Amino acid sequence: MKIAIIGTGYVGLTSGVCFASKGHSVKCIDVIEEKVDLINSGKSPIFEEGMDELLTDVLGKGLLKATLDAKNAINEAEVVFLCVGTPSSDDGKINLDYIKSAAKTISENLNNHKVIVVKSTVVPGTTINVVKPILEESGKSFGICMNPEFLKEGSAIKDFLNGDRIVLGVDSKNTEEIMRNVYTNFPQEIFITNPTTAEMIKYASNSLLATKISFANEIGNVCKKLGIDSYDVMDGVGLDKRLSRSFLNSGAGFGGSCFPKDVKALLHKGLEVGEPMTLLKSVLKVNDEQPLRLIELLKKHINPEGKNIGILGLAFKKGTDDIREAPSLIIIDELLKLKANIFAFDPKAMEHIKKLYPNINLMNNAQEVVDNVDVVMIVTDWDDFKNPELYSGKIVIDGRRIKTNAEVYEGICW
Repeated sequence: MKIAIIGTGYVGLTSGVCFASKGHSVKCIDVIEEKVDLINSGKSPIFEEGMDELLTDVLGKGLLKATLDAKNAINEAEVVFLCVGTPSSDDGKINLDYIKSAAKTISENLNNHKVIVVKSTVVPGTTINVVKPILEESGKSFGICMNPEFLKEGSAIKDFLNGDRIVLGVDSKNTEEIMRNVYTNFPQEIFITNPTTAEMIKYASNSLLATKISFANEIGNVCKKLGIDSYDVMDGVGLDKRLSRSFLNSGAGFGGSCFPKDVKALLHKGLEVGEPMTLLKSVLKVNDEQPLRLIELLKKHINPEGKNIGILGLAFKKGTDDIREAPSLIIIDELLKLKANIFAFDPKAMEHIKKLYPNINLMNNAQEVVDNVDVVMIVTDWDDFKNPELYSGKIVIDGRRIKTNAEVYEGICW
């Protein structure tokens, strides 16, 4: 099938290369010429395992092209995906400006019947109450679908091609049939529902995963004071098939582009309909406070003022260069307030951190950090940091349960 995708960010580009790898003809639309040129040269603007190789493959087969020409791409397509960003405003409310703009672009260029798919994460009601009316301004026939993404940064391609499920919120049997054709060669179970329910499935999924993490951290904080290893606890808990072991690792908290933003957006939506959602408020509160517990452990051993403090791990998790809402940002801000000298390293996120904190010491590798500091704080569990010998003779404050032979060792929840 001929597919157009508006947006070449994390979701858009992953969707594009994965659909192309299944034999669809894909055009990825963006407004930034440098980004379009980069993609067409075979270089991904985002870091994601396997992305460059798959991108090169589908470009070589002529199955994918990035373009600035939205009109031509939309005109030729049978299915158009909206994969633009939906950032949060200061009060947590979802910002739909990019969605509205993309829908307007589609509306202005509709030339025949096609299915319009919202893949961006949007609060329940957006597809029907915001996107659909804009498309109707075209006066043309179209079908509409809400198809949420369930991608984990660091394993997005694997998740897209072989994830747990595909959710299709459709407006008609005809739209369902077309969307089933889009996903013909995918092994996942397809779940059919309406657009608004599909939107809520996405938010409920991410909010529940975030809740599991904050729950594990609350249990872990108690375990720390009782001399219990919270990982042993959750290993036992996870043997219950009703609960599962996944997302029960305690540590420095969650971050990234999805969990914090989606929980805040759902909280705001709840307030709009008169439901304050107390549990999710607590999930965010626990997460906001968790990185600061590493600072408190640090203070048990030294006064940070004037000391050289190392931070290993800046991305919110391993396998990505994403620093959005990362625990490292909270820790860096607090250490700067305490007048510490910061030495940091991350295998992938250095350029992003350099833009935010041009005055901290960014090193070339983990060993250089360790060699220059009094205390090492482990914030992301990259494999680069898992050599116990790396920490010989040092004080280590660990937020990710990495085994070390440090002279002094403190784990956040163990």
